[in-house]
Amino acid sequence: MLFADIERAIRDAGMTPRGGFHADDADGVPPVAADTPARTVVFAGNAGPHMWRAFDATRAQRAMTLDEWSEEVLTGLAARLGARAAFPFERPHLPFQRWAMRAEACHPSPLGLLIHPDYGVWHGYRGALLFAAAIELPPPDRRASPCASCADRPCLSACPVRAFDGKSYDVPACARHLVGVPEPVCMDVGCLARHACPVGRDYRYAPAQARFHMASFLRNHRP
Repeated sequence: MLFADIERAIRDAGMTPRGGFHADDADGVPPVAADTPARTVVFAGNAGPHMWRAFDATRAQRAMTLDEWSEEVLTGLAARLGARAAFPFERPHLPFQRWAMRAEACHPSPLGLLIHPDYGVWHGYRGALLFAAAIELPPPDRRASPCASCADRPCLSACPVRAFDGKSYDVPACARHLVGVPEPVCMDVGCLARHACPVGRDYRYAPAQARFHMASFLRNHRP
């Protein structure tokens, strides 16, 4: 199987291909099946509006969460491609961020999110396809982190409650602000700290997607 064919199948399923890597024992990648180790990991996620449009069209017909949609789409895709699907929301949690940094040019940012040279912090990983074969992959993208050349770090001063200090994220302070301020702008446009980052502005979430994610955050963290 060619990597380009897998990428095409991911796009056709409504997601964005997010690179891949060859797994070794230290990566902690689950086996494809009993006694069948995973040798290639290929990521599927979002960067730009493609995934949101596919998910939003589906949930207009059937009530489902983003995790449920991701699991349905990638489990079906894995079955067709002879792979196993793995997810960042399954338990015990898998080290998706560490894996992602092996797959493409992603780096830790002061917000705790991974930053990409093109997408900034406006991207995500919805799952991975695990293959038993060592599929040939393109040369890895090893561009440096945009944060390395960002002296001002506007992301750290944009939050109205200073929830980010470059080392940690004060989730309770963020949630208290969202429920304590009448019509907080964060609920309509998304996290202001993310918006302050100058990288990847063309990939910012549209208002409907931003409101969806903020509402989901608040459901999980309401004080």
